[in-house]
Amino acid sequence: MVGLLVFTMDSQPQAPKASFLKGPASLVIAIVVVAALLIFLPAYRWIFAISVGIGIIFAIAIYLWHKFNPITDGEPDDKRPLGLE
Repeated sequence: MVGLLVFTMDSQPQAPKASFLKGPASLVIAIVVVAALLIFLPAYRWIFAISVGIGIIFAIAIYLWHKFNPITDGEPDDKRPLGLE
């Protein structure tokens, strides 16, 4: 039996389907998966520790940068950087 494929163009795009796990349930599952990997895979412990360490170093660097170089609401020097009229 030969099937016929019919493609239609909808005028309104469809929203992506939502996950069946919402809110805190997804977070709990993610924490459980990471904990299981940390327990059962010794090499993952090193990767996780290094990743967390790098993240902490970057967070401290960004915090200190913005502490000593705060963002101001001043007027920009060049209001038309691309030279457009």
